[in-house]
Amino acid sequence: MDTAVTVVGGGISGLATAYFLREGAAKSGIPLVCTLVEAESRLGGRVETEVVDGCVIEAGPDSFLTLKPQAVDLCEKLGLSELLIGTNSERSKVYVLVGGKLRRLPDGLTSVVPRKLTPFLWTGLLTPWGKTRMLLDVLVPRRNDAGDESLAGFVRRRLGHEALERIAEPLMAGIYAGDAEHLSMSTNFPQLVQLEAKKRSLVLGTLENSRHPVPGTGRQVHRPTFMSLRGGLGLMVEALVSQLNGTQIITGKKPVALKYAGTLADGRYELQFDDGTVVRSGSVVLATPAYASAELLKELSPEASAILSSIPYVATATVSLIFDRASFPLPLDGSGFVIAPTDNRKITACTWVSSKWPTHSPPDRVLLRCFLGRAGHEEILQRGDDELCQLAQDELNSILGISAVPLQRRLHRCGRSLPQYNLGHSDKLKALGEAMASLPGVFLTGAAYRGVGLPDCIKQAAITAADVIKFDFGTEAEVQAVSGPGPTPNGGVASEPGTMGTGATC
Repeated sequence: MDTAVTVVGGGISGLATAYFLREGAAKSGIPLVCTLVEAESRLGGRVETEVVDGCVIEAGPDSFLTLKPQAVDLCEKLGLSELLIGTNSERSKVYVLVGGKLRRLPDGLTSVVPRKLTPFLWTGLLTPWGKTRMLLDVLVPRRNDAGDESLAGFVRRRLGHEALERIAEPLMAGIYAGDAEHLSMSTNFPQLVQLEAKKRSLVLGTLENSRHPVPGTGRQVHRPTFMSLRGGLGLMVEALVSQLNGTQIITGKKPVALKYAGTLADGRYELQFDDGTVVRSGSVVLATPAYASAELLKELSPEASAILSSIPYVATATVSLIFDRASFPLPLDGSGFVIAPTDNRKITACTWVSSKWPTHSPPDRVLLRCFLGRAGHEEILQRGDDELCQLAQDELNSILGISAVPLQRRLHRCGRSLPQYNLGHSDKLKALGEAMASLPGVFLTGAAYRGVGLPDCIKQAAITAADVIKFDFGTEAEVQAVSGPGPTPNGGVASEPGTMGTGATC
């Protein structure tokens, strides 16, 4: 089968790329023919919603960050505006389990830096010395070394060990399932690196920015920090698929290799499947995990394949538990808790879904979601399904002091689901861009590169779609407005600077 563009991967990145290709081609009057292929039988990738006993259970992410508007904007374009919901403002507390006790994360904490002094000074999360050490950031000089630095090294240097142990590590385990000793500051938290460079002190710079926001950064419409959809994020997948009129969608067939359809001079590629069939196209977008893209590019570019293979991933799992509210003794006055690694718990975090998203469960039900697996501690996922569900239940019983028996238990495994932006990630992306330059018409997009959150993936998809249309037709396509650098050279990686992704916890 011949097609103009083949998009490989039916997760949010691939679906959004196909959507923006269709939108850009229609606005530019281009007769673009697109094929989307997905190895699994279902579309959506990590975004998967299940409704059990009237409860909305998310297998993957449960929300998106609104400070990055791409996900909200796409929902509005898809006609989902009336389904957009924010987190419950009346139960917005987040807790950290430290020393076996749930301690409230102080209001106004931005990443690991306080924006409000009063809640910070009164918090029981930190000892008096821990608070003092964080405030001593005002005396810490700038780092002059231009090399990359780990999150752990950065936080210890500027804010102290307690800030790392009780704030940064539990939050990062909950959001990225990552290891703070390896996570890269320049690609995960560039805003903090820039803050140190510009203001020297993180604390003073954050307080100053909170009093005097940078001109042009204020939003015209006030939105909750995190939003989701009434009925679950799976509705976004359904809406995207419904808009792909004219796009050939192939599911349940695994691509095994990407080759030239003749020679490089022919300007066409051949995507081969495990059943022997092929799809030929002029351009190919690989919206697959980095390790899957590496397999497809083994023959075309061993160098690019090796770099892609070196991007690490972490496997995780979630256990959702549904309780009868009448048998559940706790009010759950917040959105959930994360756990300091020093507490040596089997779970890394727990979302109190019924409190965070009241529309996700009936009034007579309590829905909780636990997270398992993080970098360096994935062996727990080798246990059986029933054992993992019981383990999560036992951990909640121990932490919350409950004895209620859940009405329903649901386990969702996410094998190699979270890419890790570890030290040297930006250097890998630079080398990858150079390697991909030898493959005109092949594009990479997705969570492995420049942002793991849904808004990041959607933004990269829009940039990639514009790149493809420009490459194939020499036309600057009109796609969803995106800020930041413009299209990349042919064969490149979407060019947005690294930004912090959003997690699926509290």
